[in-house]
Amino acid sequence: MNCSYWQYLLLFLIAFFPSLISAQVQDVGLVRRTFNKFFAAKQTDTTRAASFFVLPALGYAQETGLEFGVASSYNFYTDRTDPNSRTSTITLMGTATTEKQRNVKLNTDIWTRDNQYHILSEIRYRDWPFNFYGIGNTTQHSAEEFLGQRLFRARVDVERKVFSALYAGLNANFENFQFESSEPDGVFQRESFTGKPGGKHLILGTSVLYDTRDYTTYTTQGWYGRIKYGYAPNFFGGENFNGHQLETDFRHYHAFSSKFALASQLDYRGSYGPNTPFYVYNELGGDNMLRGYYLGRYRDKNFIGAQTEARYRFHPRVGITAFAGTGSTFSNTQKVRLVPSFGAGLRYFFDLEHRTTVRFDYAIGEKRPGEQRQKGFYLSLSEAF
Repeated sequence: MNCSYWQYLLLFLIAFFPSLISAQVQDVGLVRRTFNKFFAAKQTDTTRAASFFVLPALGYAQETGLEFGVASSYNFYTDRTDPNSRTSTITLMGTATTEKQRNVKLNTDIWTRDNQYHILSEIRYRDWPFNFYGIGNTTQHSAEEFLGQRLFRARVDVERKVFSALYAGLNANFENFQFESSEPDGVFQRESFTGKPGGKHLILGTSVLYDTRDYTTYTTQGWYGRIKYGYAPNFFGGENFNGHQLETDFRHYHAFSSKFALASQLDYRGSYGPNTPFYVYNELGGDNMLRGYYLGRYRDKNFIGAQTEARYRFHPRVGITAFAGTGSTFSNTQKVRLVPSFGAGLRYFFDLEHRTTVRFDYAIGEKRPGEQRQKGFYLSLSEAF
């Protein structure tokens, strides 16, 4: 996300506070309850109730025109009587532009009664252009090309508790990509790789999860480790993806006090196959891992990255963070080239019961010769990891 997200925050303030003023004229008690819900330092509700939060979105880019929409989060317990029940989350994000582009994503992270099952799902439709720089970790900003993209994704992971903190499960992921290039002499047409028109695949796999986190939202203590393997059979023929994918995600959280904690993450993703299309390559950047880089600034068959984040919650409603990391894409023909990422952020806890946050981060990446330093602003619901 770029600096236009300052406008997202501004719209939220404009949209939220007038509603309080309007309500005050009609019902002082309503104002007090609303204020306590979003700003009180203590949560007086002991019913373990669900919470719903909406963040309006507004931005502008020359390629897409005016962008508008919402990001929302619904947090709840599947069993409100169980104090050990983990927070379940449903997140819906949807935006559109005056150039008739659309981006809709529905994510769920569900923990059933007694945390017996862990269910992750995603449904996404994206008719949205993106910047393409080529393949590898030495691509140049001057090669930037604007590509049209249509994506449909449907994914579900179901994991069942085996022991107290160990889960095992099955997963399926269907994706369909289409791409359009309007620059016949651009890097997209010049470079040789598979999958330029797009394609589709169904990946079937299995996963193992070890999870002792104190909270799944704003985590300060515990371990998290997940290994996921998938295979894409040759259902669709042609140049569609037929191969393997491996993902590993290891995290550790340590609380030094009730206010200060350190979080660390080590991540690896790989795609393997005889003719692996570029759209299943792994990308560096974005708002979660290696912040400060445009997602896809570097892409290749493999990615490895590590990051650490210091979290200081000096007020029940407000916290700050500082983070640093490094990582690289790579393949058999492209060696690992580690790039830096560092920055700081602000956290607002809009729900104390579920420890759910709005995060604002500013991150800085590397400066390549002859280019401006890579950097980014991020306004997101929930933590990076």
